[in-house]
Amino acid sequence: MRFKKSLIAALAAALVTTGGILAATLASGTSTPMSHESPVPVPTRTATVTRQTMVSTTDAAGTLAHSKQRKLTAGVRGTFTWLPSAGSTVKRDGRLYEADGSAVRLFYGATPAYRTLEKGDEGKDVRQLKENLIALGFGDGLAADDEFTEGTERGVKAWQESHGLKETGTIGPGQIAFAPSAVRVQKAEALLGGRSEPGAPVLTISSSARVVQFGLSVPAAEKISDGDAVTVKLPDGRRVKGKVSSVGRTAEVDEQAQDKSPKVTVTVELDRPGRAGGIDRTPVTVTMSGERRANVLSVPVESLLALENGGFGVRVVQDGRARTVQVKLGIFADGRVEVSGEGLREGMKVGVPA
Repeated sequence: MRFKKSLIAALAAALVTTGGILAATLASGTSTPMSHESPVPVPTRTATVTRQTMVSTTDAAGTLAHSKQRKLTAGVRGTFTWLPSAGSTVKRDGRLYEADGSAVRLFYGATPAYRTLEKGDEGKDVRQLKENLIALGFGDGLAADDEFTEGTERGVKAWQESHGLKETGTIGPGQIAFAPSAVRVQKAEALLGGRSEPGAPVLTISSSARVVQFGLSVPAAEKISDGDAVTVKLPDGRRVKGKVSSVGRTAEVDEQAQDKSPKVTVTVELDRPGRAGGIDRTPVTVTMSGERRANVLSVPVESLLALENGGFGVRVVQDGRARTVQVKLGIFADGRVEVSGEGLREGMKVGVPA
């Protein structure tokens, strides 16, 4: 509603300023000079009054980002002998970092690697381990359950052998770390040659999938919900579709932005994130759908005239004559505006600037 009022106010100011020019333009090409006694001049260019379903839209400035940013902590003591570069993506079984020359590799799972697993153990972390062994081809005959069996031990030994490790049949934070999916390295928190201690930050990581994030005022954020469809315009002009995946619960002020009003962070997951490409924090435009109006009359925004009484009108052209009809405005969408007025019907012609 605030967007609608602002747009109407802006239109009023623009049309009052340019009213003389617009009237002159509409009158161009007519043979009847304008005067108080003269008929309304017939425009040389017209557009059709259309009956349609209209959906208002609102644009917001956003940025390409990666979601679910968090810190990855070390699980072993030693000296960091290898760290990944910022911007790199680590997939299942890929190296996250090395300490004393031994790699800690990524396994998929929501539960962190917090203990050394061995035969006889049970739990969600055991299930995650077995799921990864199966996915990597080391789980012949394994069931993805919570029990660390002899078959699990054989699978762990086979995995260790494939990486040139000592085949102990036990596995823990010194060899693996869990994350829900592939991760993107945002930056290294540790230093090459620095000391690795359990619990110390090593990397800042995020999801590898591209998302879009943008800020909305509190009133605007209260009107959108998870799952709402949006369209994202990329810097190269391409448009991709997406859905709101989360709406923040806290309003914060961006001290680096010109607008210091509190904003709520909204995250959009793209339907085809691979098409986004681009560099982190690349600016994009997010278009959100708003009010929906079915079976309403609409005209091009440029056909509106600012009337002396402060309202708006359109110049209707019929049978070679023109008359001004005062209209009530509704929603705006795609360069058109919902209108209603006495005698206004679908298919009529209205004047637009030549």
